[in-house]
Amino acid sequence: MSLLTYLDSVKSRDPAPRSRLEILTYPGVWALGLHKVAHALFGARLYLLARIVNHLSRFLTAIDIHPGARIGRNFFIDHGFVVIGETALIGDNVTIYQCVTLGGTDPANGIAGKRHPTLEDGVIVGSGAQVLGPITVGRRARVGANAVVTRDVPEGATMVGIPAKPVPVDAGDYQKPFMPYGTPCSQKYDPETQKLELLRCEIEVLRARLDALTDEQQKAAG
Repeated sequence: MSLLTYLDSVKSRDPAPRSRLEILTYPGVWALGLHKVAHALFGARLYLLARIVNHLSRFLTAIDIHPGARIGRNFFIDHGFVVIGETALIGDNVTIYQCVTLGGTDPANGIAGKRHPTLEDGVIVGSGAQVLGPITVGRRARVGANAVVTRDVPEGATMVGIPAKPVPVDAGDYQKPFMPYGTPCSQKYDPETQKLELLRCEIEVLRARLDALTDEQQKAAG
């Protein structure tokens, strides 16, 4: 996969950038590039060096991808504050928005040695969503904003709520190759509620930034 192909895949999912060069400034792009370095070091059993690259990436991008995570082609993180665990497996053309966690649970509850989710090709995970444990999110599934997913998701399903449950989707929405934030925005799904959920996530992002700045000031003062 060439860099130009990757940048074009991002442009197809995000209308904001006006050029490929602008996409190169995205924290998600930098985080993915640094993860490739960290993952290669991890595969060579240079675990300390892999962790150093991982921490550098987290410092620069506010995105924490464990060096052991395996990621397919055209992976796009739209904005930051994303956490991806060690045994996560991500397929091709997956999109994740801000404040998402692909987190782990007790390995005794799932596949031995695997604690984190598998996202198959074309999955979209909306902002603030938590996908937890060694579960599988099927191809082209959508996880709505702030949903908490702890069980396998069928192929093509749209999941919303806490705990996340599948909801019916209009045929027109289902056939779309891409759905921003993983959630249909017709009246049936109450777009005003969607906006409030996204606003809540933005507030959490600002709180996290404020906490980080406070910690830095305290360390500087100490």
